[in-house]
Amino acid sequence: MIPFSSYFSRETQPALRRKLTRRRFLELGAATAVATFGVVTSEGLREAQHVSLKQVVISVAQLPATFDGFTIAHLSDFHYDPINTAKPIGDAVHEVNRLRPDIVVLTGDFVTLPLLGSKRKAIANIETQSEPCAELLSQLRPKRGTFAVLGNHDQNRRSGVVTDSLQTRGIRVLRNQSVPLETRGSRIWIAGVDDVLHHADDLSAAMYRIPRNETTILLAHEPDFADHAAEYPVSVQLSGHSHGGQIRLPFLGPAYLPELARKYPWGLRKVGDLTLYTNCGVGTLELPIRINCPPELTLIQLRKTTT
Repeated sequence: MIPFSSYFSRETQPALRRKLTRRRFLELGAATAVATFGVVTSEGLREAQHVSLKQVVISVAQLPATFDGFTIAHLSDFHYDPINTAKPIGDAVHEVNRLRPDIVVLTGDFVTLPLLGSKRKAIANIETQSEPCAELLSQLRPKRGTFAVLGNHDQNRRSGVVTDSLQTRGIRVLRNQSVPLETRGSRIWIAGVDDVLHHADDLSAAMYRIPRNETTILLAHEPDFADHAAEYPVSVQLSGHSHGGQIRLPFLGPAYLPELARKYPWGLRKVGDLTLYTNCGVGTLELPIRINCPPELTLIQLRKTTT
């Protein structure tokens, strides 16, 4: 029998081998890419369901001695969804209650307005997201209360629905407002501004009652607002919004960071005399995965600066 290869000239045989080798290489490359994508997606889905605890100490020069050691549990960016985010939200609540902080602060985005699709339909469904999210968060049991601000997804034509869902369950929403916390004749202030991306913030209104020499903890959804807040007598700003990038790729960093979360996207920073902490959030947006950026619960301890 004549070998099949003999039907081709000596000149065409190497070209055929090259063609087959290239095709095989592409097939193997495609198979590897699909397998890698599957593994990464599976791991990303798993990571998005497991809350990570970060403990942070923040020194404050003017902190009253009676508040030395005061603890704040900080959660952000819930983006309630019954399938993808309800579990990590519930787990975070359980862990907060185990830690028994003095207060809990929630820095926005309880609901989701999708980047794609009909925003009108999404706004009509805000109640179906805000009510169950608020119900889960109402199970928080800090010693001295839970305080919240709205995020850019909450600051929509139905922001009153989000606010009411929280406040009817005992969670105080600070909309360009401040409240004092008093202990044995001393006090600190918790202030909050409405969403900055929607130009709803009014820091002057939030701060107008607060004496300049008293400690102020500011809640602001967008972390890059710290550049403006640092012009005021704000001691600490707590923010979210960035999701920490949500997907952090090796050697490349975060796949995407939203506007006003690109300068201070996560962690502890000093901005002038102000100390900023950006929480990476609990929920997810668009893709229900996290890579190298797990859902975060931050436990913050305030300490009086010693001289």
